[in-house]
Amino acid sequence: MILLAVLFLCFISSYSASVKGHTTGLSLNNDRLYKLTYSTEVFLHRGKGKQQDSAGYRISSNVDVILLWRNPDGDDDQLIQITMKDVNVENVNEQRGEKSIFKGKNPPKIIRKENLEALQRPVLLHLVHGKVKEFYSYPNEPVAIENLKRGLASLFQMQLSSGTTNEVDISGDCKVTYQAHQDKVTKIKALDSCKIERSGFTTSNQVLGVTSKATSVTTYKIEDSFVIAVFAEETHAFRMNFLQTIAGNIVSKQKLELKTTEAGPRLIPGKQVAAVIKAVDSEYRALPIVGQDFQSECKGCPSLAEHWQSTRKHLQPDQLSKAEAVRSFLAFIQRLRTAKREEILQILKAENKEVLPQLVDAVTSAQTSDSLDAILDFLDFKSDSSIILQERFLYACGFASHPDEELLRALISKFKGSFGSNDIRETVMIIIGALVRKLCQNEGCKLKAVVEAKKLILGGLERTEKKEDTMMYLLALKNALLPEGIPLLLKYAEAGEGPVSHLATTTLQRYDVRFITDEVKKTLNRIYHQNRKVHEKTVRTTAATIILNNNPSYMEVKNILLSIGDLPKEMNKYMLAVVQDILRFEMPASKMVRRVLKEMVAHNYDRFSKSGSSSAYTGYIERAPHSASTYSLDILYSGSGILRRSNLNIFQYIGKAHLHSSQVVIEAQGLEALIAATPDEGEENLDSYAGMSAILFDVQLRPVTFFNGYSDLMSKMLSASGDPVSVVKGLILLIDHSQELQLQSGLKANMDVQGGLAIDISGAMEFSLWYRESKTRVKNRVALAIIGSITVDSSFVKAGLEISAETEAGLEFISTVQFSQYPFLVCMQMDKDGVPFRQFETKYERLSTGRGYISRRRKESLIAGSEFPLHQENSDMCKVVFAPEPESSSGGWF
Repeated sequence: MILLAVLFLCFISSYSASVKGHTTGLSLNNDRLYKLTYSTEVFLHRGKGKQQDSAGYRISSNVDVILLWRNPDGDDDQLIQITMKDVNVENVNEQRGEKSIFKGKNPPKIIRKENLEALQRPVLLHLVHGKVKEFYSYPNEPVAIENLKRGLASLFQMQLSSGTTNEVDISGDCKVTYQAHQDKVTKIKALDSCKIERSGFTTSNQVLGVTSKATSVTTYKIEDSFVIAVFAEETHAFRMNFLQTIAGNIVSKQKLELKTTEAGPRLIPGKQVAAVIKAVDSEYRALPIVGQDFQSECKGCPSLAEHWQSTRKHLQPDQLSKAEAVRSFLAFIQRLRTAKREEILQILKAENKEVLPQLVDAVTSAQTSDSLDAILDFLDFKSDSSIILQERFLYACGFASHPDEELLRALISKFKGSFGSNDIRETVMIIIGALVRKLCQNEGCKLKAVVEAKKLILGGLERTEKKEDTMMYLLALKNALLPEGIPLLLKYAEAGEGPVSHLATTTLQRYDVRFITDEVKKTLNRIYHQNRKVHEKTVRTTAATIILNNNPSYMEVKNILLSIGDLPKEMNKYMLAVVQDILRFEMPASKMVRRVLKEMVAHNYDRFSKSGSSSAYTGYIERAPHSASTYSLDILYSGSGILRRSNLNIFQYIGKAHLHSSQVVIEAQGLEALIAATPDEGEENLDSYAGMSAILFDVQLRPVTFFNGYSDLMSKMLSASGDPVSVVKGLILLIDHSQELQLQSGLKANMDVQGGLAIDISGAMEFSLWYRESKTRVKNRVALAIIGSITVDSSFVKAGLEISAETEAGLEFISTVQFSQYPFLVCMQMDKDGVPFRQFETKYERLSTGRGYISRRRKESLIAGSEFPLHQENSDMCKVVFAPEPESSSGGWF
């Protein structure tokens, strides 16, 4: 028993500090050599945690530790030497067998001779009261090798009493909590508090974002008051918020155990540690204990031009409806992020016009300084010959996952220049608004470029005299959603004419509930009730919707209900449908509406029996415990039966976060003269107009005009083909999350999630005087791919896990109206095609020499097509059924 106690004493003793106020940590005994075993292993899996389902590897070695010097003035000031010996690398998954990448290879071949020599060179650790003061190693060693030694050295830092403090180790400057027990000391490191320079970015919207969690626990085992072993476990987990099958885990373990001790060298005398280090080896240099970044050399990787040649065939226009196109798009973006400006510019200049728009999407989505410089050099905004490319560039900027000030500054500079197309000038300003909002969401509201952009938008609204410029700045504000812009919006909403007033109210509709104050609602009530001037139906109904969706008061709800019956015929029906939709879908205002409906004056047959064809309906596309996807469709007709506004919205919800996935609005006005009908009140002098506006992933796009003016209408009616007009078409980088992790063991890890889609939203409006019929059609076609990957790299061996999912889907809305009689015959259909859903899992382990192991799994399913109800009534409506076949559709007249 005495010999056993002496053995433990020879490793690490844990005595109390002799200096008052200091906390003692690990301390070695004089003249002893400590023989230990060390191993670090890493597992990658999808969260099940089964070793046989994991990818990864283990690095093990023997370790010699000696005390070189102790400060004569204080026992807690020590210099120790740590040397790794007999290093080995092996699989963590014992089932690999003959497939093991390490089989038949010795450590020098796996690690490489020069790396192995560096790994086995000793390091020095200066400990004061158990905390690392300095880490000494040889200069010019490979960073990845030094990090492995840092990971081992960091295990020697600890304290023996409970408490919370900050420590600097390989993970950075971290907050740690010690819990001291009789037989162990536990150190819990708050990894989210660690300050360390690492690259990374994420998507600001939580619906499209990634949730990650990290833990680190190190246990120092104690027997008879002596530390005899150290066990550390660090985990990193991620999952996609809206598609939780995209998930992965990294588990990294370290184990350090005492095996024996023997006589060692005598202490080096001296009072200054610097002199002692010089005496050991003058080549030693003080280096940060914090892990350093490195990039593994990519051997045999294709050049950017070679990568593009293999990618471009998947990005041909006729291939964009396939998920493979999106996968190729995402892979090429990753390659572009390491490319130089000259390389990118070269492939841009060499590409043909069919594939060039897709290449512009990819280059812009890369979001690097080189890619931005290249695309700005390539595009000529003073020319009207490349409008499609300019528009694709601008929309890709608007959808940017992590825009920076440099991009915003570039667009502001372009806006101040000249343009070959006024449409592009308007689009630049609209996208500036989108970038302002995204930068403000990432705490960048005080950036110089953001401040300048705000002044540009708000100043433009205050000073502009042209209607076209007013609309442009309002659209920019609809993206930026600046709180300081609300007074201007109220002015334009109440005093503006027609389209300007309508755009101002729809902009207010996008603001969060906290900005719709009582003062704002006073103005909106005046608009709805026409207290100061007559407004168009579209403006009034939007004002009422904002009031009802933002904590309406009892009197506000009552006054809106009392107005039903005194409104124009179709507006009566529309407002009634809005109220019924609030009740049926249990919206926040439903409780207040029910309170008001207890009064007979508000709730009676006369008010709730108004006929008409206008409608408002909200329903679920999908519903799950943690998420929901909803659609809403409201249609407002004029009294003559011609479509006034069709508004289709799709929202995605994750917890309290939401994303306005899409909105397609088709508007028409001034068409009553075509059928000799009488316009509604306030709409007698409207010009003939029809157009479409869209919001896509919270970004307002530039509206598209079908026709503007009577002569334009007649020419397009005579030459109309019925072909849809594209609102937005292209490849979008929708999800973009990247984390570079410094593992406590010294290994480097990466977590990446990218999601993209090829999208085509088009719309059409057909009008027949002969059949007295109008038809609107909105079609959404998308191909989606999401790829999540985790890798762990030691520079000589790499393990990875990739989880991906893909689908191709379509959603079509058709509304047909026959206005030869009243009430009009209306049929509305919204169909979702059958959706193939494919999931993939790939695991791999690969040596830097090229030898590798790979395992792939695939799962495929088909989600049946369906139709969605678009009306509240159970009678006089299109019969809506869930379709067993993807292409089936049903509909009838009512």
